[in-house]
Amino acid sequence: MLFQDIIKKKRDGEELSSGEITSLVRSFAAGEIPDYQMTAFLMAVCWRGMSSHETACLTEALLASGKTLPADSAPGRRIDKHSTGGVGDKVSLVLAPLVASMGVRVPMISGRALGHTGGTLDKLESIPGFRSQLSVEEISSGIRDVGLVIAGETDELLSTERRLYALRGVTATVESVPLITASILSKKFAEGLDGLVLDVKTGSGAFMREIDAARALARSLVSIARATNKPVVAVITDMSQPLGAMVGNATELVEAVETLQGGGPEDLVRVTLELGFQMLRLAGLCDDREEAQLRLRKNLGDGSAMNKFLEMVMRQGGDATSLEDLTKYVSRNVRDVCSPMSGYIAGIDTYKMGLGAVVLGAGRKRLGDTIDHSTGYKVLARLGDRIDKGAPLTKVFYRDEASFSEAERLILEAYGISDSNVEPSVPRLIHEIIAE
Repeated sequence: MLFQDIIKKKRDGEELSSGEITSLVRSFAAGEIPDYQMTAFLMAVCWRGMSSHETACLTEALLASGKTLPADSAPGRRIDKHSTGGVGDKVSLVLAPLVASMGVRVPMISGRALGHTGGTLDKLESIPGFRSQLSVEEISSGIRDVGLVIAGETDELLSTERRLYALRGVTATVESVPLITASILSKKFAEGLDGLVLDVKTGSGAFMREIDAARALARSLVSIARATNKPVVAVITDMSQPLGAMVGNATELVEAVETLQGGGPEDLVRVTLELGFQMLRLAGLCDDREEAQLRLRKNLGDGSAMNKFLEMVMRQGGDATSLEDLTKYVSRNVRDVCSPMSGYIAGIDTYKMGLGAVVLGAGRKRLGDTIDHSTGYKVLARLGDRIDKGAPLTKVFYRDEASFSEAERLILEAYGISDSNVEPSVPRLIHEIIAE
């Protein structure tokens, strides 16, 4: 069958066979299908969707297009976490070393900035010398010797998925449950996991804004993962406003290190502790939430988590001494965006807040754009807060006047301020947990 016939079949809402999906992925991996044809297929999937059978086939085809991490005899179960993406979501930077410090092995294959959301690898690459592109052998030895690796897909592991991920980010084909499901699970299954925790975001800054859509994605992920007999749990968390205070790359790294040292904003800590408990539970280390979270807090407070983070950074070529003062990697051009009126913060369009970071240079507008790790902003006004006219909403770290002006416009558009005397309700941080 010609590639355009497969595109047409999906465009017309027909179900593709496993052979057709496998052929499509193999041909794309071999360079026989150009990006413009694959983009047409991705758009057809966004428009028409995929059945559970098609989604499972796509997941398996992407997984089969590369190697998987080999098993080894090192102690500890392999458990990972994946977030569907948000604004200010630096949980992985805290959670992975925290859980690894408790004896769980965390092989975290992560991504870069996608659409309005940030990327874990971009944040880590704010550290001078840090290497995120590792060979399969380097990833395997890091898991064995350190118990923690945070790296990108390799050409050996998931080059095909990585190319699709990049195309989706610049062709408005991100918000598709089947494509997200296949992307996440193929990436994670290649790690040779014993269990997986999924952080599914909902709210104005999530790809799945409505709770029903987030629930559908969580159930899709759990359903497709269940077929592989992998223990999996999905935690639906709120993205109605940026998580924590910092948004950007070096800016978010500053906040992550503060949290690893026992500080950090409470919302970031709460999400980290819940996901940490779920990872410990899947690893068979603790079934009691309160006990698990006490143990996790202890490792944040006594330096264990930070030491594990430092160990990983040095292992992957990063300059550990730079972590002593990360603020020197944040732009010195600083200006506040101030409230145009007095009232309560009744709503935040977190999608626009994410776009604000992109125009500052902290994200990518087009495939191949260079990240400016020094830019970003600090959220000073949050949902439910009382704000006076002229008081700062955010503190912006920028590179030039043009990018600041565009970011300022987006941030002001993002804030909904009510002059009502009734304080607006704030969504709960953790909405729901969906297990197998």
